[in-house]
Amino acid sequence: MNWMTIIGFMAAIGTTFSFVPQAVKIIKTKHTKDLSLGMYLMLTMGIFLWFVYGILIQDLPIIIANGVTLIFAVTILIMKIIYK
Repeated sequence: MNWMTIIGFMAAIGTTFSFVPQAVKIIKTKHTKDLSLGMYLMLTMGIFLWFVYGILIQDLPIIIANGVTLIFAVTILIMKIIYK
């Protein structure tokens, strides 16, 4: 594994797991009033497109990071819609 891939994985870990505290808080409190639905819709679409891009260029850090982040973002988005 080269240094660029390692940097990619480190960036992926940081940005991907930044969603965990928000997801945990929403799961515990079921409170989503302060989250913007429009922002989470656009963010989730962007993450999905990064995931597809990663697949197309066969870049493992992009695929893994955005695949995991997509799960967190979709979870938060669904809760935002349900707990409206």
